[in-house]
Amino acid sequence: MTQKKDTFTPLKDIISGLMKDTELPFNPADARIWSVWEEAVGSGIASHARPSWIKNGSLRVNVSDSVWLQELEYVKETIIEKLNGKMGRTAVQRIDFRFGPL
Repeated sequence: MTQKKDTFTPLKDIISGLMKDTELPFNPADARIWSVWEEAVGSGIASHARPSWIKNGSLRVNVSDSVWLQELEYVKETIIEKLNGKMGRTAVQRIDFRFGPL
């Protein structure tokens, strides 16, 4: 009967592998969206909707209920303009509103 030997990858090899891939799956500058969100959309919207993630110009926003989901669809383009204005660049090209935790 042979015994299975557990092998672990050394941490230095894992870190080295991560450093070789210079392209991140997101733009770190986009993280600023969370800090400008309330200022861009106002406290009323911010209390019912929060960014969840952003990738490649697509922003996912969690919304508290169906009424807010519908209302935000009508002002989607305005929110995109305000967010990009606060960011100083075109960070958001699309917004997808979904029910989710705030």
